[in-house]
Amino acid sequence: MRFQETETVELKAIVREEIKKEIIAFANCEGGTIYVGVADDGEVLGVENADECALQISNMVRDAVKPDVTMFLHYETLDFDGKAVVAVRVQRGTNRPYYLAKKGLRPEGVYVRQGYSSVPATDTAIRQMIKETDGDSFEGMRSINQALTFEAAEKEFALRKISFGQPQMQTLKLVSADGLYTNLGLLLSDQCMHTTKLAVFEGTDPNEFKDRREFSGSLLKQLNEVYEYIDFRNQNHATFNGLLRIDHRDYPEVALREALLNSLVHRDYSYRASTLISLYRNRMEFVTLGGLLAGLELNDLMMGISVCRNPQLANVFYRLQLIEAYGTGIRKIMDAYEGARVQPRIETSSNAFKLILPNRNAAPEESTVKSELARTANEEAIRKYLLNHDSITRKETQALLKTGQSAAGRILKEMVENGWLARIGNGRSTGYELRQ
Repeated sequence: MRFQETETVELKAIVREEIKKEIIAFANCEGGTIYVGVADDGEVLGVENADECALQISNMVRDAVKPDVTMFLHYETLDFDGKAVVAVRVQRGTNRPYYLAKKGLRPEGVYVRQGYSSVPATDTAIRQMIKETDGDSFEGMRSINQALTFEAAEKEFALRKISFGQPQMQTLKLVSADGLYTNLGLLLSDQCMHTTKLAVFEGTDPNEFKDRREFSGSLLKQLNEVYEYIDFRNQNHATFNGLLRIDHRDYPEVALREALLNSLVHRDYSYRASTLISLYRNRMEFVTLGGLLAGLELNDLMMGISVCRNPQLANVFYRLQLIEAYGTGIRKIMDAYEGARVQPRIETSSNAFKLILPNRNAAPEESTVKSELARTANEEAIRKYLLNHDSITRKETQALLKTGQSAAGRILKEMVENGWLARIGNGRSTGYELRQ
């Protein structure tokens, strides 16, 4: 047999520390064989004691390589003209990426096979291996950063007299079955790399800043600090009914709370951009990454239907009594504005979700007043029409309101989104009826 290094063959004259890198590289790729007792040029040198050699390699790998790769290693002693060669056959592992325990899930700890050499893996390759092994759920994947601390989380759990030790972290999925922190653990750790950016503007457009803040750290820390900040700016305005003083805050506290929780629980954390909160004179906007999940429509949310993007994160918030049940947040926000002149609005795209809370005490712009009056009159005309008709089409809406095609379509769409109408039929036969 002639020995020669290839993509799946590595030659080692003696056992050295670097053999761990070769084993990791083979386990992370398509497997391979390491021949110990053979020089780089293929000359058979042999080893003095094959059993001790195999035991030495086994002991080195057991403590130094994570996750446990020993089950994918097979040892065989070969005889070449009286010289013993130890063949270490490495299978492709099922818990990739494998890495040096001291280095962690970083390029300096993760190796892959490239040509005839074992080289550090790129961040992209590491993430791809994690995705292939752990699936597409971001929160369930193993975190690349394993040097995590949980001071903020421990404080939050202690405040509610809930244990937060290793068993609880595993139950809540902050730690995987093999003892590694998951991305959920990363989100709740003090090292969370996702932030919330908040901006306060002078007027009703983003031309003049009054204040900017960026909140970082554990999502639980961000939740408390952001709410404290926006609650401080949620001013009180008083009216009087005789001698009775009635205070009205700019924004219902329950609406602010639910909007903030929604922005943290339902965002797509596979993106690195920040959650954005903007305070204007007449409104507050919450913008989070991640549009509606496939199969979900905006009017589904208005009905209380919810498909949680991060169910494990939501479960942690539920355990901490921060949320009561899935799918109730939007409904609570709408209920908090019942009877208000201006209602909350939701805008979505394929990659983002915006929730707009109106300031109940803001003096309306003249143009806004006219627009709201016109919209209310149009909606009332459509509702009256449907009291005497089973449905209305866009063409009939145009004739009823004496408006253009696009304006009629927009009005009908808004009434569907606000829960007044239900869409029936498709294409040219599309109609709208009063929602029961």
